[in-house]
Formats: sequence, C-alpha cells, structure tokens
Amino acid sequence: MTQSSESKSDEKIVAHVDAMIEELIPGFFENKKKDIKSIYDALEQDDFETIRIIGHSLKGAGGGYGFQEISNIGKSIEKSAKNKNSEEIRKRVKELSNYMDRVEVVYVEG
Repeated sequence: MTQSSESKSDEKIVAHVDAMIEELIPGFFENKKKDIKSIYDALEQDDFETIRIIGHSLKGAGGGYGFQEISNIGKSIEKSAKNKNSEEIRKRVKELSNYMDRVEVVYVEG
C-alpha cells in the first residue's frame, strides 16, 4: 500500500490498495465525502468537537485502507479543531476534497 503524488494539483494521485478490500473502497470514498460535508456543516455551527471527532476518524481510517494522506489530513484537522482554528480546518478540508477528486486506486494482489 503505497502512494505517489505529483506536484501539480490537477494530476492524478495513485494509491496502491490491497485487492482483498476492493469492494470496500467505494463505500469508504462515499463516507469520506460525507465527512467533508459534515465538517463544513460543523464549521457553520462552530462545532469544533464534531470536527475533532471526524478528524480523529479520518486519521485512523485512511492508512488502514491504504490512503495515508487521508490519515495525515485527518490528524491536521483533529489538531486544528482542538485549537478552534477554522481557517486551518477549511484549508485541510479543501486539501482532502482535492485529494479525493484526484486519487486513482490501483488494486494489487497480495
């Protein structure tokens, strides 16, 4: 489970994911998109605890599915929520959304 990322923000990011979890990936991505919406909704309410919980969840789930960048972003969101830093949260959520739009999954055996 490795990733390579390009420097341009419109280029694809390739994530190598174990073929054994292939059927789980569409649902995983759908849930991450819901998380993005939930964070934006929570920002409107200044609900930093909800944002912290979602960030923590992202941090834990990303790497387990082969998407370490999601874990990294989740860690930043969690920390920013603890600090009640709306600007940084928005920046990281935009980064997550961009990642989700660009990631291309390659399934590997074994």
